[in-house]
Amino acid sequence: MKWFTLLLMLGSGAVSAACPDYFNVEMRELNSTQRHNLCQLTEGKVVLVVNTASYCGYSGQFRDLEALYQGYKEKGLMVLGFPSNDFWQEAGNENKTAEVCRRDYGVTFPMFNRVAVRGSDAVPLFKGLAAAADGDAPNWNFHKYLVGRDGKLIASYGANQNPSDDPLKQQIIDALGH
Repeated sequence: MKWFTLLLMLGSGAVSAACPDYFNVEMRELNSTQRHNLCQLTEGKVVLVVNTASYCGYSGQFRDLEALYQGYKEKGLMVLGFPSNDFWQEAGNENKTAEVCRRDYGVTFPMFNRVAVRGSDAVPLFKGLAAAADGDAPNWNFHKYLVGRDGKLIASYGANQNPSDDPLKQQIIDALGH
Protein backbone atom coordinates (compact mmCIF):
# COMPACT_ATOMS: atom_id res chain seq x y z
CA MET A 1 0.00 0.00 0.00
CA LYS A 2 2.84 2.41 0.80
CA TRP A 3 4.42 1.85 -2.62
CA PHE A 4 1.11 2.52 -4.33
CA THR A 5 0.73 5.83 -2.45
CA LEU A 6 4.30 6.79 -3.31
CA LEU A 7 3.71 6.03 -6.99
CA LEU A 8 0.55 8.14 -6.95
CA MET A 9 2.43 11.03 -5.37
CA LEU A 10 5.27 10.75 -7.87
CA GLY A 11 2.80 10.52 -10.74
CA SER A 12 0.93 13.62 -9.64
CA GLY A 13 4.22 15.54 -9.34
CA ALA A 14 5.11 14.59 -12.90
CA VAL A 15 1.80 15.98 -14.16
CA SER A 16 2.31 19.22 -12.22
CA ALA A 17 5.81 19.56 -13.60
CA ALA A 18 4.40 19.38 -17.15
CA CYS A 19 2.42 22.55 -16.59
CA PRO A 20 4.46 25.55 -17.69
CA ASP A 21 4.52 28.57 -15.37
CA TYR A 22 2.56 30.66 -17.86
CA PHE A 23 -0.39 28.23 -17.58
CA ASN A 24 -0.28 28.40 -13.79
CA VAL A 25 -2.75 31.30 -13.72
CA GLU A 26 -6.43 31.77 -13.12
CA MET A 27 -8.41 33.32 -15.94
CA ARG A 28 -12.03 34.42 -16.00
CA GLU A 29 -14.42 33.04 -18.60
CA LEU A 30 -15.75 35.50 -21.12
CA ASN A 31 -18.88 37.30 -19.92
CA SER A 32 -18.95 35.26 -16.69
CA THR A 33 -17.68 35.25 -13.13
CA GLN A 34 -16.42 31.65 -13.51
CA ARG A 35 -12.63 31.34 -13.17
CA HIS A 36 -10.35 28.50 -14.29
CA ASN A 37 -6.79 27.57 -13.44
CA LEU A 38 -5.24 26.92 -16.85
CA CYS A 39 -2.99 24.14 -15.49
CA GLN A 40 -6.05 22.22 -14.33
CA LEU A 41 -8.02 22.99 -17.49
CA THR A 42 -5.24 21.84 -19.82
CA GLU A 43 -3.70 18.99 -17.82
CA GLY A 44 -2.60 16.20 -20.15
CA LYS A 45 -3.93 17.96 -23.25
CA VAL A 46 -2.51 19.39 -26.42
CA VAL A 47 -3.39 23.08 -26.25
CA LEU A 48 -3.95 25.66 -28.96
CA VAL A 49 -3.92 29.21 -27.52
CA VAL A 50 -5.29 31.94 -29.78
CA ASN A 51 -5.69 35.69 -29.34
CA THR A 52 -8.95 36.66 -31.03
CA ALA A 53 -10.89 39.73 -32.12
CA SER A 54 -14.54 39.85 -33.06
CA TYR A 55 -14.19 42.38 -35.87
CA CYS A 56 -10.97 41.19 -37.49
CA GLY A 57 -10.80 40.07 -41.09
CA TYR A 58 -9.56 36.71 -39.76
CA SER A 59 -12.62 36.19 -37.52
CA GLY A 60 -13.82 33.46 -39.88
CA GLN A 61 -11.10 31.36 -38.24
CA PHE A 62 -13.47 31.00 -35.27
CA ARG A 63 -15.33 28.40 -37.37
CA ASP A 64 -12.12 26.54 -38.17
CA LEU A 65 -10.98 26.63 -34.54
CA GLU A 66 -14.36 25.27 -33.47
CA ALA A 67 -14.20 22.50 -36.11
CA LEU A 68 -10.74 21.50 -34.84
CA TYR A 69 -11.98 21.54 -31.26
CA GLN A 70 -15.02 19.39 -32.08
CA GLY A 71 -12.97 17.02 -34.21
CA TYR A 72 -10.17 16.44 -31.73
CA LYS A 73 -11.33 17.32 -28.20
CA GLU A 74 -12.11 13.68 -27.41
CA LYS A 75 -8.52 12.84 -28.40
CA GLY A 76 -7.12 15.48 -26.06
CA LEU A 77 -7.15 18.84 -27.87
CA MET A 78 -8.03 21.98 -25.93
CA VAL A 79 -8.53 25.29 -27.73
CA LEU A 80 -8.36 28.44 -25.60
CA GLY A 81 -9.48 31.79 -26.98
CA PHE A 82 -8.42 35.14 -25.57
CA PRO A 83 -10.13 38.22 -26.99
CA SER A 84 -7.80 41.20 -27.22
CA ASN A 85 -8.18 44.79 -28.34
CA ASP A 86 -4.43 45.22 -28.85
CA PHE A 87 -5.10 45.66 -32.56
CA TRP A 88 -8.29 47.73 -32.13
CA GLN A 89 -10.75 45.17 -33.50
CA GLU A 90 -12.53 43.87 -30.41
CA ALA A 91 -15.93 44.86 -29.06
CA GLY A 92 -16.06 47.31 -26.18
CA ASN A 93 -18.03 45.00 -23.90
CA GLU A 94 -17.82 41.31 -23.10
CA ASN A 95 -21.47 40.63 -23.81
CA LYS A 96 -21.01 41.71 -27.43
CA THR A 97 -17.77 39.72 -27.76
CA ALA A 98 -19.49 36.61 -26.36
CA GLU A 99 -22.42 37.13 -28.71
CA VAL A 100 -20.13 37.32 -31.76
CA CYS A 101 -18.17 34.22 -30.72
CA ARG A 102 -21.03 32.02 -29.63
CA ARG A 103 -23.99 33.12 -31.72
CA ASP A 104 -22.30 34.21 -34.94
CA TYR A 105 -19.56 31.55 -35.06
CA GLY A 106 -20.85 28.75 -32.81
CA VAL A 107 -17.82 28.76 -30.52
CA THR A 108 -18.03 26.23 -27.67
CA PHE A 109 -14.32 26.03 -26.76
CA PRO A 110 -13.30 28.06 -23.69
CA MET A 111 -13.14 31.80 -24.29
CA PHE A 112 -11.76 34.09 -21.62
CA ASN A 113 -11.99 37.73 -20.64
CA ARG A 114 -10.30 40.35 -22.81
CA VAL A 115 -6.54 40.54 -22.24
CA ALA A 116 -3.46 42.31 -23.52
CA VAL A 117 -1.30 39.98 -25.62
CA ARG A 118 1.76 42.06 -26.54
CA GLY A 119 4.24 44.45 -25.04
CA SER A 120 4.69 45.31 -21.39
CA ASP A 121 0.92 45.13 -20.79
CA ALA A 122 0.67 41.51 -21.97
CA VAL A 123 -0.72 39.07 -19.42
CA PRO A 124 1.77 36.49 -18.06
CA LEU A 125 0.27 33.78 -20.29
CA PHE A 126 1.15 35.63 -23.49
CA LYS A 127 4.49 36.89 -22.14
CA GLY A 128 5.42 33.29 -21.33
CA LEU A 129 4.28 31.94 -24.68
CA ALA A 130 6.17 34.67 -26.55
CA ALA A 131 9.31 33.93 -24.52
CA ALA A 132 8.98 30.20 -25.24
CA ALA A 133 8.64 31.09 -28.94
CA ASP A 134 11.90 33.09 -28.93
CA GLY A 135 10.10 36.42 -28.75
CA ASP A 136 7.39 35.61 -31.30
CA ALA A 137 4.61 37.69 -29.73
CA PRO A 138 1.34 38.27 -31.57
CA ASN A 139 1.66 40.97 -34.19
CA TRP A 140 -1.99 40.64 -35.16
CA ASN A 141 -5.19 38.90 -34.11
CA PHE A 142 -5.50 35.11 -34.37
CA HIS A 143 -1.89 34.36 -33.51
CA LYS A 144 -1.67 30.71 -32.48
CA TYR A 145 0.55 28.87 -30.00
CA LEU A 146 0.53 25.08 -30.00
CA VAL A 147 1.61 23.49 -26.71
CA GLY A 148 2.20 19.75 -26.27
CA ARG A 149 0.90 17.47 -23.55
CA ASP A 150 4.27 17.89 -21.85
CA GLY A 151 3.70 21.66 -21.52
CA LYS A 152 6.36 22.55 -24.08
CA LEU A 153 5.72 24.89 -26.96
CA ILE A 154 5.57 23.04 -30.27
CA ALA A 155 5.01 25.96 -32.65
CA SER A 156 3.87 29.54 -33.02
CA TYR A 157 1.87 30.74 -36.03
CA GLY A 158 0.73 34.13 -37.20
CA ALA A 159 -2.75 35.20 -38.22
CA ASN A 160 -2.49 34.01 -41.81
CA GLN A 161 -2.07 30.37 -40.73
CA ASN A 162 -5.54 28.90 -40.96
CA PRO A 163 -6.03 26.44 -38.09
CA SER A 164 -7.56 23.81 -40.36
CA ASP A 165 -4.61 23.81 -42.79
CA ASP A 166 -1.17 22.21 -42.67
CA PRO A 167 1.35 22.50 -41.21
CA LEU A 168 -0.63 23.48 -38.06
CA LYS A 169 -3.32 20.82 -38.41
CA GLN A 170 -0.73 18.10 -39.00
CA GLN A 171 1.25 19.25 -35.95
CA ILE A 172 -1.92 19.00 -33.85
CA ILE A 173 -2.57 15.47 -35.14
CA ASP A 174 1.06 14.48 -34.49
CA ALA A 175 0.98 15.96 -30.96
CA LEU A 176 -2.22 14.06 -30.22
CA GLY A 177 -0.52 10.85 -31.34
CA HIS A 178 -3.20 10.00 -33.92
